[in-house]
Formats: sequence, structure tokens, C-alpha cells
Amino acid sequence: MKIIVNGREEILEEVTTIAGLIALKELNPNAVIVEHNYNLVKKENWSDMVIKENDRLEILRFVGGG
Repeated sequence: MKIIVNGREEILEEVTTIAGLIALKELNPNAVIVEHNYNLVKKENWSDMVIKENDRLEILRFVGGG
């Protein structure tokens, strides 16, 4: 299935949730926020949000600095 992640087209081999995509990308779930089709999704809802064909996701990482 085709989706857009951070402006780039990606192909998912199987249906997954936002939580599954974060795990697949080996991202720290405590260090990212996710926007799904232009709506910010709370982390506690990631497991309930099934990604569908042509969905748009923005995954933003927190970066520390000084």
C-alpha cells in the first residue's frame, strides 16, 4: 500500500498502525510526534490508528541541543 511519510512516497507490505510504523522504523516512541492526515495524534491512540492507502504522515523527532 502506498503512503506518504514526511513528503516521500513509501510502500507498506502489510496493514499496520501508527505504533507499528514507528516500531518498523525503529524510532523511539518517546522522542517523536506524529501527524496523520494533517491531524496531530496522541501517542496513546497510535495503536488504534490503522494506516490506509494514500494516508499522509509527518513524523517529527525531538532533538536536544543547547
